[in-house]
Amino acid sequence: MAEHLSRRDFLTLTAAAGLLAARRGGCQPGTGRPNFVIIQGEGQGWSSLGLSMDPRLPNAHSTLSRTPNLAALAAAGMCFAQAYVASPRCTPSRTALVTGINPARLHMTFVNEGGEGKRRAGGDNTRLLPPSPLMELPAGTQTVAHRLHAAGYASAHFGKWHVGRSDPKLHGFDESDGANANGGPDNVANPNPGQGQLLTERGLDFMARSAAARRPFYLQLDHYGGKDPADVRPQTWADVAGRSDGRFKDKDLGNAAVMEDVDTMIGLVLAKVEALGLAGNTYVVYLADHGTPGPNQPLSGGKGTLWDGGLRVPLIVRGPGIAAGSRCAARVTNCDLMPTVLELAGVTEPLPATVDGGSLAGLLRAGGLGVVKRPREELVFHYPHYDMDANGPGSSIIVGDDKLTRYDEGPSLHLYNLAADPSEQRDLAAASPAKVTALQERLDAWLNAAGAQRVSRNPNYDPNAAPTAPAAGGGGRGGGRRGGQGGGQGGAQ
Repeated sequence: MAEHLSRRDFLTLTAAAGLLAARRGGCQPGTGRPNFVIIQGEGQGWSSLGLSMDPRLPNAHSTLSRTPNLAALAAAGMCFAQAYVASPRCTPSRTALVTGINPARLHMTFVNEGGEGKRRAGGDNTRLLPPSPLMELPAGTQTVAHRLHAAGYASAHFGKWHVGRSDPKLHGFDESDGANANGGPDNVANPNPGQGQLLTERGLDFMARSAAARRPFYLQLDHYGGKDPADVRPQTWADVAGRSDGRFKDKDLGNAAVMEDVDTMIGLVLAKVEALGLAGNTYVVYLADHGTPGPNQPLSGGKGTLWDGGLRVPLIVRGPGIAAGSRCAARVTNCDLMPTVLELAGVTEPLPATVDGGSLAGLLRAGGLGVVKRPREELVFHYPHYDMDANGPGSSIIVGDDKLTRYDEGPSLHLYNLAADPSEQRDLAAASPAKVTALQERLDAWLNAAGAQRVSRNPNYDPNAAPTAPAAGGGGRGGGRRGGQGGGQGGAQ
């Protein structure tokens, strides 16, 4: 590895270098096979950045976070106004990113902390019993790293893996810093900013070695979240706290400060891409794994819920052939990223029918216009677990602008038109019974075809007793249907 930078030197490298690299790298065509740098944030809502993803909603951004490098990346590339993840939790969402497969199809529908064990055994007093999800990516499941390796690419993953407890190197990556979860390779309580520095350093070194070897590469950097002020540098904390008007809690300020430290790391990555002469031939992607448990204004809900606040995330892509400052209103998901990378890399081998995503390459090349061709039109989000939504386990389906969510305890059905009502405030289910029936039939057809696991009735449920402790990761069933409102960032898992 390259010589280790002191924290002081590393964090005081000029942000201007990253800003310049972000602005310069978007439009120039490259030669040969392109490189890919995928940067994934932890628990950042659709409105967690210091910029809006949707020009129609210019105020949908954090009032605390300043993210100049991401703003410059967006100015040089394409922002997606309606980017979704396949699940509102870490493990299933991250699984979808590297496989292109909906986690319901893989039975990887909950976080790998094991906290569902008691409920799976029927020990909790809940009306329904969630299924027992897999906690490891099944052997033989092809990842983006497997497929690119066959095409001659070098690949590396540094940072929060959380796709089970197996090292990413067992899933096709040439290099990694381990099967890291929320605490990083050192398993510390507060991984920022030290762990963020280390994973960034490793990424810079990997890019330099790959460039020297003249080998195309795929680099995935997964940053860690923040939960409290101890996660951030005192200087950043003081700066962010100085912007607060008293409406925000310390956790909100701490998460905003973590976001700013992550933005600094992103600037260093962009500067390195420029310094290596790779900007004209490298795609840089930024997204988050799910929404924050905090404010997601104007969206409802957050992490651990099927409301759009838990499922919609920021997505920015810069690279050759992408018009600077372009915007895309098409609805996309993180399942689409693997097919996109493969098409841009020139990998022509057909994907199996189990891959749910479709390539975004056409959208990227056409200024955001067009449609994504997937095996099925509908987008399905299956979350058969008690978590941070008071409504309990459920599933959602989106067809066109219509979103139907079915909560299993009732069951209760809720219908929203996302184009007219992105905040999901006006339930149309009672006024549109035929549409509800049609969407529910499509949802069940998808779940049945995918072999998705379902909830079952709890024979030991006592309606006169209170529910027991919440599931791992916080919130239980009391997280509420709406979540917080405002701009901010979220925590771990």
